[in-house]
Amino acid sequence: MEITDLAAKMDRIFRVGCEPFVIDKGTYRQIVNLGPVLLRFYRAVNELYYLSVRGDFPPWIHEYLDGGKTEQVIDYGRMRRFRSDLPVIIRPDLILTEEGFIVSELDAVPGGFGLLAELSRYYHDAGFDIIGGRDGIIEHFKAAVQDISESADPGLAIVVSDESMDYFPEMEWISEALSASGLKTWAVKPDAVWFQEDGLYLKTGQMPERINVVYRFFELFDLKNIPKIDLILYAVRKQLVRITPPLKSYLEEKLLFALVHHPALRDYLVQTLEPEGFQTLAAVMPQTWIMDPRPLPPHAVIPDLYLGTKPVTDWRQLKQATQRQRELVIKISGFSELAWGSRGVCIGHDVSGDVWAEAVERALRSFPEHPYVLQKFHKGKRVIATYYDGPSKTPKPMQGRVRLCPYYLVHHGRTHLAGILATICPLDKKLIHGMTDAIMVPTRVEQE
Repeated sequence: MEITDLAAKMDRIFRVGCEPFVIDKGTYRQIVNLGPVLLRFYRAVNELYYLSVRGDFPPWIHEYLDGGKTEQVIDYGRMRRFRSDLPVIIRPDLILTEEGFIVSELDAVPGGFGLLAELSRYYHDAGFDIIGGRDGIIEHFKAAVQDISESADPGLAIVVSDESMDYFPEMEWISEALSASGLKTWAVKPDAVWFQEDGLYLKTGQMPERINVVYRFFELFDLKNIPKIDLILYAVRKQLVRITPPLKSYLEEKLLFALVHHPALRDYLVQTLEPEGFQTLAAVMPQTWIMDPRPLPPHAVIPDLYLGTKPVTDWRQLKQATQRQRELVIKISGFSELAWGSRGVCIGHDVSGDVWAEAVERALRSFPEHPYVLQKFHKGKRVIATYYDGPSKTPKPMQGRVRLCPYYLVHHGRTHLAGILATICPLDKKLIHGMTDAIMVPTRVEQE
């Protein structure tokens, strides 16, 4: 496929880059080394949640993570038979800054891996040596599914909810690519699933096909709107089918970042992540606070949060922050339709004082059912990328800021960097995410 054909195919979805995005070798090594640390972090949080529920750690940990969840979601998250289950795809959102990169999000139910798999084939075949190679996503996703199914020939259903239907074309593409690689895969809506007493099936032809693994491309807050979800959950509970990402809402909360910086949890995290791993996470995860409106004792302060030189003792002090002091971001933590796609986000210094004050008040009113977090803002550095402009049929340069999305596939107890999707947005865009004005390309390492 020529670049003109690719640009025509992706027209009105995003801009097609003329070449992969380039990162230096030092940044590449940092990203490679981040994968195992994030896997250990998921394991540590998973265990910390159980320890809190059991009473070996303070109850506020699981109370924060369970806030607003239904009884059904909490019950599935605590089932002992799934205690060690973790996501098979780990995708952090990395913002390149002048000082390096920071992790702005950690997505346990990510989209984009099908798109990256398709783009990787195009740019590889065009002669570029990209990170992950031509089929990194396909090969490692296949290995991850075989690993969790404990079968060399499992059937995989990528189940996509109506809310996530914008991603259905990429899930269809990757299901076809996985099938061509030897892994029976189908991208389906939930109502296509058929339940029998021994498991889940799909009617794909004359004979029903057994589903061994469900890749869950639906959010846990949306369960009540998903057809046949009770049958799917029953099969999961009876261990007739494996599901990934696991049904653990507490692994999908942005407030996990606040745990990294919480003084009371430092010793536990240093021990479980090891000192180097803890230092890595503390350096790349921005300072984060859970916006809990309950009053503090008179002698207490919110750790490490200041307005100028004045420590913050009440969240409503933030309403009076100057624009310079508002280099902060308010985000809903999770379990909400506002928790993905850059919705539910307010960047303090980019809005008026009145809008900021209302965002603070809305976050405090939403607690504890929908907790919000406050994060320090880190500005992305300027980069230049070139895209193919369809109307003029010529390459055009664009200045922008970039988000890197590494896809770490987990199998046999290890992370494997299968590729990195770069999203470059114009400088006038406040948030970096997929959009028609963005360039989206795979990533390669700077050559000698």
